[in-house]
Formats: sequence, C-alpha cells, structure tokens
Amino acid sequence: MLAALDHVQLAAPPGTEDALRAFYTGALGMTEIPKPPVLAARGGCWFRAGSVQLHVGVERDFRPAKKAHPGLRVTGIDALAARLTAHGAPVTWDDDLPGHRRFYSEDPAGNRLEFLQPH
Repeated sequence: MLAALDHVQLAAPPGTEDALRAFYTGALGMTEIPKPPVLAARGGCWFRAGSVQLHVGVERDFRPAKKAHPGLRVTGIDALAARLTAHGAPVTWDDDLPGHRRFYSEDPAGNRLEFLQPH
C-alpha cells in the first residue's frame, strides 16, 4: 500500500544546476540537500521544504514539462507570487479550481510548477 509521496523528480539540461539552486533556494526558500555520492556524479540537485522534496535530474535530451507538473500547496500565496516575480519568474494566475487560489510558474529550465492555497 502507498504510504506517502517521497519526492517529485523534474528534469533539466546539463549545466543548469547553479540557476536551479538560485531559484529553488532563493526564490522558493527551499534547502538544498546532499545527493548520495554515486548519484551526485550524475549531476542535478535535490531540495527540501518541510516534508516536500523536489529532485532535479540532468537529462541530455531535455525538453521542459509544459503540462505535467508538481502541485505545491502553499501558505501566503500572494507573498510567494510577489517573491517569484521579484526573482524574474513568470506568475500566471488561474481561477479554475474551486476552493483554491492558484498560479503557475516555471523554473529556470522551463518546467511548469503549480502553487495552490485552499480558501
């Protein structure tokens, strides 16, 4: 039986780790967590905020996820939107999910990210 979601894996092109670190730690306030050495040799980086983990792996023939995305539940959604905008990330509000405020953004690799806060 499933017990919990351990992490979400996103992909990025080789050489984008510094931009991803700046985004996930700076704009989103996550903490980078060390990858095991055998996995660190493959590139990419891992991040955590509370019990949420996002892993970004390097993919040689990378294409950003424009439809598939993690949905990240947040508090203070307006402040987060302002913070992302200040870091140069796009913010596109969407009112189509009843009972929630939400917007979409993307990381420096172009991966779609959804941020939502229940009413």
